[in-house]
Amino acid sequence: MRLPNTVFSGLLSIGLVFFSFPASSWPVSVSAADDPLAEVVEAARKTHDESQLQSVKTQLEQKIAQNPNDGAAYYDLARVHFCLVDVYEMRKDKKAAGAAVDKAIEAVQRSLPINDKSADVHSLLADLYGRKISLGNGMFAGPKFGPMVKEENAKAMALDDKNPRVWASLGRQYLMAPKMFGGDVAKSIESFQKSLALDPALDETWVWLAKAFRKQGDKTKARDAIQHALSLNPDSPWIKETANSLK
Repeated sequence: MRLPNTVFSGLLSIGLVFFSFPASSWPVSVSAADDPLAEVVEAARKTHDESQLQSVKTQLEQKIAQNPNDGAAYYDLARVHFCLVDVYEMRKDKKAAGAAVDKAIEAVQRSLPINDKSADVHSLLADLYGRKISLGNGMFAGPKFGPMVKEENAKAMALDDKNPRVWASLGRQYLMAPKMFGGDVAKSIESFQKSLALDPALDETWVWLAKAFRKQGDKTKARDAIQHALSLNPDSPWIKETANSLK
């Protein structure tokens, strides 16, 4: 059966809009805020240094081998793989990026039985499913993973509606989905602003706010938001790349 052009365009758009979808500024850890490895994960996220990410990945894998029930370690491992997706995509290695996002999903799913009541875990999984759409065929990946993004974000919001990362993930859902599938730029801006009201230090949420303003057509607000992101994390290659695209 041949799909109508409008439906085909909408499904294709789902795949295209999730392109260049970076790992978000997740909390230091799900259940162990004093875990030194989690702090290293966050440091590696900010710079996206591949050697540092690989080193932390190895350490986390060793930690999991010693304690297979360490939910926080699985969560941190998923974050590391998510950052590696960005690294591979920046050098146009889509195959490696696809493998990394699958490993990230596997890790966060291993964390779920232990941290099922963690809004952060569900939000991370929602973002990873979104990344699957960008790395796959939009016509097939969108219908499969789009509802999963929505489901995980709904779970996260039900668990903690005062969590800034939950609001940021919801904002990405609204921004990236085609209008016919629930996309809404105004709602995405509102969600990002709610996230930043809860935690104004989330550098990548400022980037997403800039992207939303640009899509809305407000270049001045987009530039202001991206400059705020740069002031928080001047070493991020993704933020720099986005800033250049807004000039």
